[in-house]
Amino acid sequence: MCVPELAKRRKTVRKFMPDKPPKEDILKAIEAAKEAPSGMNAQPWHFVIIESIEMKKRIREVCEEGERKFYEKLKGKLGEWLQERGFTWEKPFLSEAPYLVLVFTDVRAPFAVQSTWLAIGYLLLALEEEGLGTVTYTPPNPKEIEELVNAPKHYKLQTILPIGYPNDEKPKYERKKLGDVVSFNSF
Repeated sequence: MCVPELAKRRKTVRKFMPDKPPKEDILKAIEAAKEAPSGMNAQPWHFVIIESIEMKKRIREVCEEGERKFYEKLKGKLGEWLQERGFTWEKPFLSEAPYLVLVFTDVRAPFAVQSTWLAIGYLLLALEEEGLGTVTYTPPNPKEIEELVNAPKHYKLQTILPIGYPNDEKPKYERKKLGDVVSFNSF
């Protein structure tokens, strides 16, 4: 399938079938992700694949603790948007997805964060091509997750990707029209 078709089809998935995809499908998607461009070709990303039920449970507990504190302080448009869509501090997808892929960046590299997010974009499309769903979940307390998985001090968590076969009937959010996001020669 071509990239524009994959991009149009790809949506956020927070509910997964219990069937565990082959690990090779995850590795194939990461193989594509590592081909992303990076500042000075530093390739500052690192992917930690979590499949242990106990570790996924612990990650969920840590994240939900941070989410609970975040939601207690939440106000304004973001709070309204989340409430209208039924979002809460609970993140069951962190323990229900067959895999979690934690994506880290080595902050010593130039343009490390931007480079890592390019790789994440490649990864999202590669997962879609494999028939796998995910959501880019960024916990409010990444340092605690870094400590939990013994990340080296220069590696910072960018996102957690719960990965599995989609079981989420929610439609993809509507996208803006091309003319709303493009201009020529000036803004």
